Amino acid sequence: MSPLELDFDSCYRAVSARDARFDGRFYTAVTTTRIYCRPICPARTPASRNVRFYRHAASAEAAGFRPCKRCRPELSPGDPGWDLRGDLVGRALRLIDDGAADEQGVAGLARRLHITERHLHRLFVAELGAGPLAVARTKRLLLAKQLLTETVLPITDVAFAAGFGSVRQFNATMRETYGFTPSELRATAGSRPVAVRDPGAESAGPAPLRLRLHRREPYDVDGVFAFLTARAIPGLESADPTSYARAVPGGTITLTPRPDHVALDVAVDDTRQLARVVARCRRLLDLDADPEAISEALGRTSLGPLVAARPGLRVPGTFDGFELAVRAVVGQQVSVAGARTLLGRIVARAAAPDGLFPAPGHLLETDLTGLGLTGRRITTLKELATRITEGHLDLDGGQDPAEAVAALLDVPGIGPWTAGYVALRALRDPDAWPAGDLVLRKRMAALGIPDDETERWRPWRAYAALHLWSSS
Repeated sequence: MSPLELDFDSCYRAVSARDARFDGRFYTAVTTTRIYCRPICPARTPASRNVRFYRHAASAEAAGFRPCKRCRPELSPGDPGWDLRGDLVGRALRLIDDGAADEQGVAGLARRLHITERHLHRLFVAELGAGPLAVARTKRLLLAKQLLTETVLPITDVAFAAGFGSVRQFNATMRETYGFTPSELRATAGSRPVAVRDPGAESAGPAPLRLRLHRREPYDVDGVFAFLTARAIPGLESADPTSYARAVPGGTITLTPRPDHVALDVAVDDTRQLARVVARCRRLLDLDADPEAISEALGRTSLGPLVAARPGLRVPGTFDGFELAVRAVVGQQVSVAGARTLLGRIVARAAAPDGLFPAPGHLLETDLTGLGLTGRRITTLKELATRITEGHLDLDGGQDPAEAVAALLDVPGIGPWTAGYVALRALRDPDAWPAGDLVLRKRMAALGIPDDETERWRPWRAYAALHLWSSS
């Protein structure tokens, strides 16, 4: 079956059953209404002769369909197939989510991937049925639709937050694509947006917006937030079992788990950062993983009891690739608590005025002596920052994961464990394995698992590592 083809009977059965496992994997377009829906849409199931199935929302919109106001396709969890792919299309989709196409255009997106714009377009049409420009436009429209429905953000701000160059362009695109204007959508929205801040409170910066980040169930909330809490860097992050907060460019975010979603409260000076913030939060919390496929594969191995005990386990990602790489280098051969202390000292000395983790160029200019880091660690951090600054290493989605790991291993002081940990959390490689990890080796020995058993855990060794870490 080619990437564009979907098995009609399987898709129709999923739609008829409103099977949540398929939410985000495809969209159902109804020819009589010209509307496309999620597989879980509560509306009456249309007759099979009147439906078409599409792999991506952009494909449905390119075919002339508009999103359902009832099931709201903008709330779908991402397709795990695209989220985990390290090929050009998978990486391009992640960069589009991160706002690369809005900021640099499709030509800039292609340059980031080191291919021609024509080749990128050809790949997208073959895989998705729509070009990268159409995919980026659909991303903008769906984010705008969510902002109009869930927040009180003024329509002008919604336009720029979603990546449109002007309010006029925003209005025209909404009317052309969806058949209604932003103000008409807001007037008929089924939900009632609420302000996050107490109206009587004194203003202390930009007012937070609250958005819902939907996830694929089951989702191990306790495991994800415990992992982030144990590794929260003082001065940059704060976390407990019920929330996670941190500084982001131009403001702050807070993530709070709810019964069927994660609430994102974001306060930023420049709302044009919203698309990037949303995408990075989804990766940080691994919201788009496929827990059923992971559990089915690992449950048949020696990890079966651990998998049964932690349904929906996730691999927490990162908000910034360089930040995660620094975490990995600092964490070499020290405890989690020890690494957290050292990282807090780095932030206290080198953080930007807005409290952000130091960028590579800033870290290069910072004196890191006297913080408890060895001379070798400091040299490794400086060399890592140099290679990212010079463009030899891209840890935020543009570089092929295998090439990024090879480039990491070429940095003096970075070995298989460090590169594997970066691949696991920053590069989002589901099969990454931090070779030589002492805790993993001890836990496997305690469970009587031989070293060669790890081959049976492919392609989900990253999730196997989290199961072992979580059980210690």
